[in-house]
Amino acid sequence: MARDLDNSGVFGEFRRMVQTTGTVGGIAARLAGHKIGLFSGGAAHAEDLKSVLGGLKGPLMKAAQLLATIPGALPEEYAEELAQLQSNAPPMGWNFVRRRMTAELGPGWEKHFRSFGREAAAAASLGQVHKAVLADGRQVACKLQYPDMNAAVEADLRQFRMAIGVYHRLDNAIRQDDVVEELAERLREELDYRREAANMRLYNGMLSECPDVTVPLPVDGLCTRRLLTMEWVQGRNLNTAIKDGLAEDEKKAIARALFRAWYLPLYRYGVVHGDPHMGNFTLRDDGGLNLLDFGAIRIFRPSFIKGNIDLFNALRTGDIDLAAHAYEAWGFRDLTREKVLVLNEWAGLLFAPLMDDRERYIQEDNDPARGREVLSRVHDGLQKAGGVRLPREFVLVDRSAIGLGSVFMRLKVRMNWSELFHEIVEGFDRDTLALRQQAAVDAAGFPPEAPPAV
Repeated sequence: MARDLDNSGVFGEFRRMVQTTGTVGGIAARLAGHKIGLFSGGAAHAEDLKSVLGGLKGPLMKAAQLLATIPGALPEEYAEELAQLQSNAPPMGWNFVRRRMTAELGPGWEKHFRSFGREAAAAASLGQVHKAVLADGRQVACKLQYPDMNAAVEADLRQFRMAIGVYHRLDNAIRQDDVVEELAERLREELDYRREAANMRLYNGMLSECPDVTVPLPVDGLCTRRLLTMEWVQGRNLNTAIKDGLAEDEKKAIARALFRAWYLPLYRYGVVHGDPHMGNFTLRDDGGLNLLDFGAIRIFRPSFIKGNIDLFNALRTGDIDLAAHAYEAWGFRDLTREKVLVLNEWAGLLFAPLMDDRERYIQEDNDPARGREVLSRVHDGLQKAGGVRLPREFVLVDRSAIGLGSVFMRLKVRMNWSELFHEIVEGFDRDTLALRQQAAVDAAGFPPEAPPAV
């Protein structure tokens, strides 16, 4: 049964290649045409591309989401459309659900449940979620991986490299080679739900001092590589809550909880949740947050986190040499003074609220166009300076900062972001972080065959 669902061999990959070749070939052609001015109507092409990728359900969609957050990696209209690809993929039917549950828990899987929802409660790029009640009465969420995802990952990554390769021949300001390799490793990790279960335990421990953030725990004995059973957490969609209207104190509470949920793990443990889109947290009845989806988790070298602190101080004091040292700690190579100055403009956009000790919006004018203007200048500046190769570890930190910033802009909330930041980083010490990180990872119980990558 498992082989029927998850053919990861050459025939599965060939089938996926056939399914995606036209799509990715079209992406590559349109990217190239956009760059040399052959195509018009880019927004229409991008809308069409979004629809196709959403239907494909898989890593190609995840790759597009990530690349859409990096300036210059995609033309603007593609980035805008692909950034909307969150959890809109259509769900699989009951026949798939029954076969998946049988493959993962055996023919008598129903005995574990008092009830099991036939309709998906949510559907995303690599799997779908069903609400269920265990035999002991606990409400749970069961995330089932779509069939044949191993083959889809490998086939899609080959296709994705081809599309990006075409774009790089025309625009070499920001080399994405290592970004694609980072993406490949994270996607392969996301296919092992035992690792995600350990990530949930890791976050539950790291955020134990944050009562305003709930991290659901996995259910022991009902988690496999392709099935993740976890506590069901009740919450309201944040988009809906914003549209319905929130009081200023409610918005401040949400912003504080979100900031701590992302940056306390990063600066105290060297861990980041790399997917801060609106579908990955919900609003509790008491105003707290539920944090969801722990597939895209990255554990960093303590020296990388020290680089973040050094860069903050370099930007605050205008120390170019310290900034260069920080970028090197991140993994940037062959930096010139000109490149460092351009990168500082990029970093300054992200760090500016943390250096401003007063209540303010995350971006003063709350205008997304201004951020795009800065990133466009950065792209052009790097092009003139000879380009840079983005280091792997940079990717998810950048994505988190941009993703969270967009949520704070949606909230339209004024906070003292500098105060929040200093609450977390006060007394930072690299060696202390290393010890704290190791203890947290050990307590999370990662499976021996799927250790966390650092």
